[in-house]
Amino acid sequence: MARELFTARLDRKDCISESAQCFHFEFTLEGVEAFPFKSGQFISAVAKDANDKQQTRAYSIASASDGKRFDLCVNRVENGFFSNYLADLHEVPVGGTIQIHGPHGHFTLHEPITDSIFIATGTGIAPMRGYTQWLFPPDGPDRSEGKDIWLVYGTRHETEIYYREEFEALAARHPNFHYLVTISRPQPSWTGLRGHVQEHVARIIEERAARLGQTLPQPPPDASMPPAELRFDIYTYICGLNNMVSGVRDLLTNYGWHRKQIVFERYD
Repeated sequence: MARELFTARLDRKDCISESAQCFHFEFTLEGVEAFPFKSGQFISAVAKDANDKQQTRAYSIASASDGKRFDLCVNRVENGFFSNYLADLHEVPVGGTIQIHGPHGHFTLHEPITDSIFIATGTGIAPMRGYTQWLFPPDGPDRSEGKDIWLVYGTRHETEIYYREEFEALAARHPNFHYLVTISRPQPSWTGLRGHVQEHVARIIEERAARLGQTLPQPPPDASMPPAELRFDIYTYICGLNNMVSGVRDLLTNYGWHRKQIVFERYD
């Protein structure tokens, strides 16, 4: 059955990293009253290439649900049809439109909200931005319920820290939101965290367990409990390339984390 297509008008386009050719897009759907979705879901964009062949590309939504609006965060990819189609002004200028369907996906927050570790690299930051906008809306009630929320973002260079000022401001306003950036190829002038996300996630888990008097590795849950009824006091949400996702999953498994505590989405 054919999916319902929506027309999305491009309202804003900003290059947020020249070195990575990463773009922030803001769209508004036309002809609908609202476009509800859960933070962490994705849309699929549809267009025909030069050979009149239909191309479809899935993109995580980089914002929380807000009327008819949604944001995307997209890297230009060499020989990538859709990333270049979106990034090139002559293809989709501000005021121009694209066709999409959605929302889709289950990479969404467990409720009730628990302590949570968000882990992202590259444009994997997109769903994390949606999570934080939903948890800490600027004009609405704080939905975090005082739980500790960590965002651990890894990238190669300081010029590729997407939405840095936004997350730093959020951390300044909310003491239970902890924003950690780690650089794998830092310049000597970089004074922040270095290395890959795994080592900093390990520190968060170990320090939290010590503070709560918990032992590591964690004991397994009651085997008699049905899987649908399993509940945990902390979850992690991981989005990025396969090597990073697999590395973090292995780390958490070694700490005794249950697979249902580890929510992930890979984009390669």
